[in-house]
Amino acid sequence: MPAAAAAGLGVVLLAGCGGPVQIDVPDLDADDAAACAAFADDLPATLAEQERVESEPADAPGAAYGDPPIVVTCGVGEPPGFTAGSQCELVNDVGWYIPDEQYEDDSLDLTIYSAANRPRVEVLVPGEYRPNAAAAVMAALAPLVTEHTEQVSDCV
Repeated sequence: MPAAAAAGLGVVLLAGCGGPVQIDVPDLDADDAAACAAFADDLPATLAEQERVESEPADAPGAAYGDPPIVVTCGVGEPPGFTAGSQCELVNDVGWYIPDEQYEDDSLDLTIYSAANRPRVEVLVPGEYRPNAAAAVMAALAPLVTEHTEQVSDCV
């Protein structure tokens, strides 16, 4: 299992145990850390109709929403399976990559990436919020991605 996928799975599994949602803190250079801190500071109180919930550590570059949690993390690595020719969903001028296999079954947990931006943003959406939460998440976060990250490539 690729590291990014395994890390995301760990977040969701830890969240199911009760208490604050654990968010991984990526190893970031100073510029990416500053961009992600600003991104995290601007995250909304609700996302996809889910209220923000407590997460740890307090300085994590992200947030969690609902139970089970939708988890937003800034500064993640390259998505597994993403290549220069990968297809993306363009929402409010941000290209969002969703691994192909996640399109096939709406009951699967969904991982969404701002793959063409640096630092990258990852959103883990539990399957029970599908199909509507994906579009809501991408639309709500696109302005923050545009404001706090740099588009470095194009999605097709």
